[in-house]
Amino acid sequence: MSNTRKQTFNAQVESAPRVPKKYPLQDFFRNPERGFFRLADDGKTLGFMQPVSLDGQPARMNIFVQALNDAEPVGEARRLTSETARDISNFFWKGNDIILYQKDFGGDENFHVLAVNARTGVVRDLTLFDHVRAGIEDDLPDDPDHVLISHNHRDPQVFDVYRVNVHTGASELVAENPGNVVGWQTDHAGKVRAAITSDGLETTLLYRDEESSDFVPLITTDYRTSVSPALFTFDDRKLYALSNRGRDKLALVTIDPARPDEETLVFATDEVDLDAVGYSHKRRVLTVAGYQTDKPKRHYFDAETEALYRQLEAKLPGYDVAIQGMNREEDTFIVAAYNDRTPGARYVFQATTGALHKLAEINPAIPEADMSPVQPVRYVSRDGLEINGYLTLPAGREPRNLPCIVNPHGGPWARDGWGYNPEVQFLANRGFAVLQMNFRGSTGYGRKFWEASFGQWGLAMQDDITDGVRWLIEQGIADPARIGIYGGSYGGYATLAGITFTPDLYAAAVDYVGVSNLFTFMNTIPPYWKPLLDKMHDMVGHPERDRERLEATSPALHVDRIRTPLLIAQGAQDPRVNKAESDQVVQALRDRGVEVQYLVKENEGHGFHNDENKFEFYEAMEAFFVTHLRP
Repeated sequence: MSNTRKQTFNAQVESAPRVPKKYPLQDFFRNPERGFFRLADDGKTLGFMQPVSLDGQPARMNIFVQALNDAEPVGEARRLTSETARDISNFFWKGNDIILYQKDFGGDENFHVLAVNARTGVVRDLTLFDHVRAGIEDDLPDDPDHVLISHNHRDPQVFDVYRVNVHTGASELVAENPGNVVGWQTDHAGKVRAAITSDGLETTLLYRDEESSDFVPLITTDYRTSVSPALFTFDDRKLYALSNRGRDKLALVTIDPARPDEETLVFATDEVDLDAVGYSHKRRVLTVAGYQTDKPKRHYFDAETEALYRQLEAKLPGYDVAIQGMNREEDTFIVAAYNDRTPGARYVFQATTGALHKLAEINPAIPEADMSPVQPVRYVSRDGLEINGYLTLPAGREPRNLPCIVNPHGGPWARDGWGYNPEVQFLANRGFAVLQMNFRGSTGYGRKFWEASFGQWGLAMQDDITDGVRWLIEQGIADPARIGIYGGSYGGYATLAGITFTPDLYAAAVDYVGVSNLFTFMNTIPPYWKPLLDKMHDMVGHPERDRERLEATSPALHVDRIRTPLLIAQGAQDPRVNKAESDQVVQALRDRGVEVQYLVKENEGHGFHNDENKFEFYEAMEAFFVTHLRP
C-alpha cells in the first residue's frame, strides 16, 4: 500500500473510531414504508408504493395515490391495487387518471402490463396472455388513450409492437417483427420508425420515413460495434444515437438517414462510455448526458437544466441528487437525495417557488452516520489491465487483517457503481470489508475492455477477481484465512469458479442464482434470447467449437475440486439461470460429502423479491459467513 493510501485509511479510522452497533438485518432489506414516488401529468396527484398486508398474506408493495396542493400531500392516501403474491416493482402515470404497472408470476419474468384507474380503482390487464412477456415501448404522452406495448404472443422468440387502448384493452398491431428485430425506436409522435436487428454476428439499424412504409437497412456493423438509437431529433428527421463507430467509447452523435455513414458528434468523454441522454418533452431540447467514472457524472446541454440541478444541490448539500419524475409542465419534480451511506430521502420540488417538501426517508432505521464510506479503488491485473472497483471498510475498525467478502457483480456485461448498496452496508455493519470489482467485460469502460472478456469466463475474467483478492492481501487489509466470496447470476458463476479453480483462496462462498455449467446454461435460455444466441456463442463459447474450453471452465464439471463451505440460493421459476444449474452442483457435492447448504424458493425467479424470502436468504448468508469467517 502506498503511503498516501495508508494515510487515507488511517484518517478514516481516526475520524470514526467508534464501532457502530449491529442493526437488525430486516432493517437493511425491508421495503420502504413509502417509496417509488411519481407525479400525475398535471402535478395534482402523487402516486407511490407502500407495503400492505391483505387477506392475512405477507405485506406486498402496492400502489397508492394522494392529492397534492402546492406540491404538498394533503388528505388521506388511497390504495389502488391489491397484489398479494409479489411486490409491484414499478409503475408510472399515463396522464392524470391512469397508472400503468407490470407484474409477473413467481418470478418467471413473463410480465403482464396492467392499467388501474386512479379515480375508480378499476384494474385492467392489457396483456391477457399466458407464458408471454410484455413491456411498454412508448407511453405516448401526447395520446391520452393509448400506449405502445411489445410482447411475444405471436412468436415466443420475438416481440411485436401494438398500440393498446388503456381504457378498453383494444389492441392494434403497428410493427410486426420479421424474426430478427431485437429493439424498436419511436419518434416524438409515437410512430415506430427505427429498429435494431440481430443476424448472427451482424447488427443492422433499420429506418423508415413513415410508419406505413417498409423498413430499409441504414447501417450494418459487426455486433461489437454499437449504433444504438436513443431518440429522434425534435423535427423527427434524424436520430440521436449512442455510437462507438470508429472509437472505443460510446458517444452521443446524430445520424442523418440520407447520409448514414456520417456521424455528427454531439458529446463524448474519453474516460468512459456515455450511459444515457435526457431531454425535455415540453421544450424539445436535449438536457443532460449521464455517465459514470468513479462516481456518477452529468454533462449539461441546457442552461435551465443545469440551473435546476445546481439549485437542488445547494438545497441538499452532502448528497447526490437525481430527478426521478416530473409533471407535464416540467415545473414540479420528484427528487432523490442519496449518497454511498444512505438511500436518502425523496422530495417534491416546485421550481416556480423554490419550495422543497420532504415526502419520505427511504430507510430511517439505518443511520447514515453509522454506515461505511464506499471508496473507489484501482489495481492492476496480472496481464497489465487496470481494474476499477469499490472498497467498503467496516466503520470503526482498523483496516488491517479484516475478514473480507469479495462481491463480483452479475451480468457479466454490467458494472458496479458508487452509491448506496444495502448488501454492502449490511456486510460492513457485520464487520466485513467488501470488495467489488469491475473485471474485464464490465460495461462503461469502452469496447476494448468489453471485448477483453470474450471467451474468458473462468479464465482472465476470473483472474481479475483473484488479483483483486491478492491486492487486498498485499495491502494488509484482508486476513488471507478469512476471505469469502459472494455473487449473483454471473457473480454466482464467478463464486463457483473461484472455489473450483482457486480452492485455497476462499474460506466460504455464497452462490445466488449462479451459472454452473456453460453447456446446460446456454441450452435452457428463454426463447426470446434465441436471436442473440450466436452472439452468446461468440462472446462466451460455442458448445461444439469451444467444447474443451467450456468443459474446463464449467464448475459443475469439476466439483471434485471444491472443498470450500458453500451456500447456494435459487429461485425455482428462474427463466435465465435454470434451477438445474444449482441442482447439479448440490447433488454432486452431497454425493462427495462436501458441506453445502441449499435454499430454494418455489415462488421466486432470478433473485428473491418477496420480503420474507429476502430475510431468510440474508439470515442464512450472515450465519454462514459469521461461522466460517469469524468477524
